Amino acid sequence: MGDHFQTVVDVDATADEARALAARVVEWLVAEGIVLGERTDCVLGQPLGHPPGPNWRRAVEESPDWDPWDGLAVHTGRTVFDSGQGGPESVTCPRCRATTPLSGETYDEPYDEDYEASGESRAGEADSDGADSDGADSGEDEPENGVWPNFAAAMGTWHETGAATVDCPACARPVALTDWIWEDDYYAFGHLGLEFWNWPELRPDFIQEISRLLGGHRTGHVWGKL
Repeated sequence: MGDHFQTVVDVDATADEARALAARVVEWLVAEGIVLGERTDCVLGQPLGHPPGPNWRRAVEESPDWDPWDGLAVHTGRTVFDSGQGGPESVTCPRCRATTPLSGETYDEPYDEDYEASGESRAGEADSDGADSDGADSGEDEPENGVWPNFAAAMGTWHETGAATVDCPACARPVALTDWIWEDDYYAFGHLGLEFWNWPELRPDFIQEISRLLGGHRTGHVWGKL
């Protein structure tokens, strides 16, 4: 069956803002009874997390047919959040709206060994079976001039500096890595992520409330499975 996760990512928070914003949201979640304040061994990839509270149903779609059996992990730090298994099929430019297929490309590591060892990659922290932490595909039919290497390089640059662009293959304009639209929201980039392990589907209005608590920041919602 595996473990699955849903991560609400603040894509606007700066490194200096992340911890204070995380504390604000967690304080609200505890006050609402959605999670407990005391942290326990209830998440993957981090030593401790917040277990589900008595009112966890306020966060999920109505009539869930199962209860969450793990908790909330809070990530503060520059992180490439991804969906774990598989890889993105395409990516869309927010400027010209052209969609670039990625199907058939080999998803090489988008960062170096130092990045993976730092624990900043959420998927890498929880991956225990030796698979590539960014959902790498072991296929051998990568196009000779595929675009994935450009994105992989940009992810490494973004992790090191907090800024990176990729030129759109269609309109040739540079686009910030954080602005690209990934199919199925496979990637999100930010300094703050609220990762719910093995919870039913989160409600859209719950995610909107988190965005409000974050000062109206844009948020991404990354689904994944390990």
